[in-house]
Amino acid sequence: MKKLPSFILVFALVFPFLLTLNYFVILAGAPQTVQQAAYSIGKIIQFVLPILWIALVCKERFLIRPIRRSSLLEGTLFGVAVFVMMLAAYLFWLRLPGNVLAPDSPACQAISDKMSGIGLGNTTMFIVIGVFYSIIHSGLEEYYWRWFVFRKLSCSAIIASLGFTLHHVILLGTYFGYASPYCWLASLGVFIGGWYWCWLYRRTDSIWGAWIGHGIVDAAIFTVGFLIIHHWFPITATEIFSNLWIT
Repeated sequence: MKKLPSFILVFALVFPFLLTLNYFVILAGAPQTVQQAAYSIGKIIQFVLPILWIALVCKERFLIRPIRRSSLLEGTLFGVAVFVMMLAAYLFWLRLPGNVLAPDSPACQAISDKMSGIGLGNTTMFIVIGVFYSIIHSGLEEYYWRWFVFRKLSCSAIIASLGFTLHHVILLGTYFGYASPYCWLASLGVFIGGWYWCWLYRRTDSIWGAWIGHGIVDAAIFTVGFLIIHHWFPITATEIFSNLWIT
């Protein structure tokens, strides 16, 4: 394979951050159609770039790697473990009165306002987008970050994971505030997930496990988001725990 110039690596690492900054922050007050158009155009550029570069510049063929059971199993277990931890953290800690995701908290209000602002206030649309992100978008991100940036651009797992984390910081900072420890704790979780999926890909030579693990984590994010927006589970975590022992 031809050695890829450094500018394509820098662009690949930074572009998703600039895209998110544009549609999520700079255009926050713009009409939904403008935000959605900026998002759609940016995503097309992001996900078409690897195909064009590899096919037209490097002139390589695209090969679909076989599905490896070890990759699928490990990726699934990782995703399920994160799903359970995220849901438990929300139900038994983060949503309690006075905490960062309590129903009356600024973060919950910011999340609800943002979802309404980009057209996801409708329950059906929120579920549809959640399914899309969990199944399709997670695969596209794995193809971009793990296959293209990490493998094809020969980027280290640490640098690739930092790039993967960078645009998530924009999302988290918008909701929690950049001075909040929750913003950086969650960003650390994103980095660890990105690094783990690079490690899994390297060991199994298969993207499928990383894809399914990423998809399950995205499903967890949308599940918690749904509970936040619709204010489900109004009783306290202590009452939930106590009810488990009632026969």
